[in-house]
Amino acid sequence: MSPAFTKFPKSVVLLLICVLLAANRAPQVPQEETFDICIYGGSSAGVIAAYTAQQMGKTVLLIEPSTHLGGLTTGGLGYTDIGNKYAITGLARDFYRRIGKHYGKFEQWTFEPKVAKKYLQQYLDEANLKVLYSHRIVSAQKQGASIRTIVLENSQKPSAATNRTVAAKVFIDCSYEGDLMARAGVSYAVGREANADYNETINGVQLMGGHQFPDGIDPYKVPGKPKSGLLWGISGEKLAANGTGDKKVQAYNYRICLSADPANQVPITKPQGYDPSRYELLVRLFEKQPTKTSLNDYFIWSRMPNQKTDINNRNGFSTDMIGMNYNYPDGSYAERARIIKEHESYTKGLLYFFGHDPRVPKQAQQEMLQWGYPKDEYVENGHWSPQLYVREVRRMVGSYVMTQANCQGKEVVTDGVGMAAYTMDSHNCQRIVVEKNGKKMVKNEGNVEVGGFGPYPISYRSLVPKETECQNLLVPVCLSATHIAYGSIRMEPVFMVLGQSAAVAATLAIDGNLPVQQINIARLQHALKTNPLANRSTPEVLVDNEDSTQVTRQGHWTTIQRGTYGPSALASDPKSTQLQSVRFTPDIPQKGKYRAYMYFPKLPDISSSIALHVHDGTSVKSLTVKASDIVVEGQTSGEWYHLGTFDVPKGQKAYVEISTQGADGLVLADAVLWVPDFN
Repeated sequence: MSPAFTKFPKSVVLLLICVLLAANRAPQVPQEETFDICIYGGSSAGVIAAYTAQQMGKTVLLIEPSTHLGGLTTGGLGYTDIGNKYAITGLARDFYRRIGKHYGKFEQWTFEPKVAKKYLQQYLDEANLKVLYSHRIVSAQKQGASIRTIVLENSQKPSAATNRTVAAKVFIDCSYEGDLMARAGVSYAVGREANADYNETINGVQLMGGHQFPDGIDPYKVPGKPKSGLLWGISGEKLAANGTGDKKVQAYNYRICLSADPANQVPITKPQGYDPSRYELLVRLFEKQPTKTSLNDYFIWSRMPNQKTDINNRNGFSTDMIGMNYNYPDGSYAERARIIKEHESYTKGLLYFFGHDPRVPKQAQQEMLQWGYPKDEYVENGHWSPQLYVREVRRMVGSYVMTQANCQGKEVVTDGVGMAAYTMDSHNCQRIVVEKNGKKMVKNEGNVEVGGFGPYPISYRSLVPKETECQNLLVPVCLSATHIAYGSIRMEPVFMVLGQSAAVAATLAIDGNLPVQQINIARLQHALKTNPLANRSTPEVLVDNEDSTQVTRQGHWTTIQRGTYGPSALASDPKSTQLQSVRFTPDIPQKGKYRAYMYFPKLPDISSSIALHVHDGTSVKSLTVKASDIVVEGQTSGEWYHLGTFDVPKGQKAYVEISTQGADGLVLADAVLWVPDFN
């Protein structure tokens, strides 16, 4: 024993030793981990935000509550909802270029889940960023109107003893659920606003025709006998007046990846808890429409590369589990896990039902038996996607609320930091009984698909909370929008664009020591335009037909607005005998080799061949493009066509000219792109 202890009685010494031992055994208060920017949610938006922030010189932590990276982009949604490619800019556009290079093309918007994951992971590897997986938020601590720290628990083995505390100057919530936003005390909405709330016409309750049952399908277990009870999946609620607001959430589903390659299949077997009574309503649908006998009558069965699929909901009864997700947005982690499991069980049961129930049309059954789960996808999750398509969860009520008026161009913001272009799209929210001509029948309610508008800007103010609520948080996924406007914005490429915008905004806020609401929007917009890949490389040069100072035309051209790149394209007059031409002149920022592309909408009545002249500043190259060479894939009506690689000088000395020379139909002049080949 140390001589120092011999001065004390043995009893005192023993007491001191016990106190010291107890202190050593006491749980240690976790130290704070401090970063410039903390990003919650490893969705595609989260990955792009993290990469951008690191490229901007900030220390970054990317947190993903699950073990899955990339959200829906890697979770089965390979048939990308584009709307209009013009709206997809910066690193989001670069991502689809990387996918294209993988498949031997310039861009590609249809892809396998594992390929999407490979290229999202590539961004993290390039930035030397590690993801903190399997950690979810427990609480957020604020100092005034700013988040100071958040506390995370282990998602798989929750224990206060293993909690982690993270401090950051700015936080970005890139989760689909908006959990960081909610725990920071920021206002949000769930469900549908009434039309009157924001002067809209297609929000709230909408009994429309899309993804609907035909008239006359009886909703009761014993047809014509209400006392027998309703079939599974039908609600007993009464239909509210059109445009009424409620807390109902549009249906979730899985975007299903299957394989038709026998060497790459795992059989679709009966799932645990399989209950064929869940599909009795589907059997009545078979009986009502006996001529609809293929899988494509009941699913959107989109083909992906290498004999795979992205399967989505179609018509009255399909992969959407209507009305079974109302408790998800504000549910506990355990409640959400239960809902996710129910959706998985329902969907796997639906696939098994189509392949094995004798009541299924024979053609559809034979088609289903050609498919299996892909061996090379989701290997760590039993070849099933770990990401449920939670189309809409919480929506922030922020400094500005995007509405139907923004989508339709009736209100245009000047602080845009990204664009959207997709149809205002809501899946059904409930399955109910209605009465028509004195007869009770089942109907779906809530489906809306209203488009017909071009790309529109998304306000920066819709990415930030009210300043009084939180000054160091950006929310690019659960952004501030009404239900119906969110239905247009909520697309994976747009989330990536907004993730990048949020990261640049966070950097400006840190550098200026400002609340995120007070940054200079013009500086943000300039940074996004001049440094689109966040790595200070020379940006590509786009000349659109609407760039009047860089586009000259001869002859009679009219403006069209369907199937174009950007808001419009120029269309020739096929009846005119005069030579008509349009010249696109880029302003090249730096001399060097550039790959030139022209965008061709693939619309009816176009000429079988199109004459082009490319001037590189010194000489002219003449080209003839065949309409048959323009191959369109995915949700788009046009494609970029490679004109060649040219060594061009700085300034406005090069051009691409399209004309009606030799044309036997419509010629469309839309956009030209010059991509640096020296970065």
